[in-house]
Amino acid sequence: MGLTNSQYMTLMRIYDQRRLDRQLLIRRREQEIREKLPAYDELSRRIVDIYAEQTKAAVSGQDRHKSVVQAEIRNIEHEQRQLLANAGYPDDYLDPPYVCPHCHDTGFVNGQKCVCFRQLAAELLYQQSGLREILTRENFEHFDIRYYSGKTDPSLGISPRENMNAVLKKCHEFIDHFDGKRNILFYGKTGVGKTFLTNCIAKEMIDRCRTVISISAIGLVDVMEHHTFDRGAQTDPAEQAEDRFPYIEDCDLLIIDDLGTELSNSFVTGQLFYLLNKRMNASRSTIISTNLSLDALQKVYSERIFSRIISAYDIMMIIGDDIRARKAIGGAPAD
Repeated sequence: MGLTNSQYMTLMRIYDQRRLDRQLLIRRREQEIREKLPAYDELSRRIVDIYAEQTKAAVSGQDRHKSVVQAEIRNIEHEQRQLLANAGYPDDYLDPPYVCPHCHDTGFVNGQKCVCFRQLAAELLYQQSGLREILTRENFEHFDIRYYSGKTDPSLGISPRENMNAVLKKCHEFIDHFDGKRNILFYGKTGVGKTFLTNCIAKEMIDRCRTVISISAIGLVDVMEHHTFDRGAQTDPAEQAEDRFPYIEDCDLLIIDDLGTELSNSFVTGQLFYLLNKRMNASRSTIISTNLSLDALQKVYSERIFSRIISAYDIMMIIGDDIRARKAIGGAPAD
């Protein structure tokens, strides 16, 4: 999906404004120099006269050699730079630098998106995702594997730390080879880091200019209900525009947090199946986190939803202690 048309136009307006601001700055500075350095303005008029004379001469077939004209203009421009320097102005005062020297504030270099475009897009996506503040804290840079015990769980034959290392490896593979065709289900008890992990992935994807929507299961139900029952009843176009469901359908990565906390009924399961199925058919990735076990997930939701998840999602169980509770009481990592 990349950027929506609206998001793209928002970025283009930023570049339009940058170019306009630069043009206005140049005009103000030119006016200043005309008033303070009349000799500079005289030299500028001399350059215009030289070009006009050369054009007339070319028409009559008596034009001077191009190199002679260019040398004369270079000498005049040198005099202008000297005037500016003597008055305390920098060389580029009348030709201020662009915000981005690579694309000259167009957003593109040789038909490809400039690095500044990707940075602006990431900033916009952060802003619109509503995740900016939390992702400054919950990201891979701040992920502390030491909160997961190195002691082997006898029932599983693996330690929480070994388990998490394996999960992290799969998460990085998901990010590095993102194609919209892979989906993830994180499940495990409360506080083991499922939401933190989805936020880590969200940050990486936004930094790569992918559209990400992270929403709780309860919030998703609200959006689905509004889309189905309220939207058509709204007469105000602004209220109709608040329908978020199309963005949830089409974003590059949808994160549904805490599946199982919402009130489940036939409407919810039907809409959820429609959403997951449509995103899968359109190669739009979805990540789901839940405190439910796989058995409980099968009981709460329809067989169709459970079958979809089992067949098309990477199932990752996260084990360990309640990290959230440990942090809340000031507990340190395991070692």
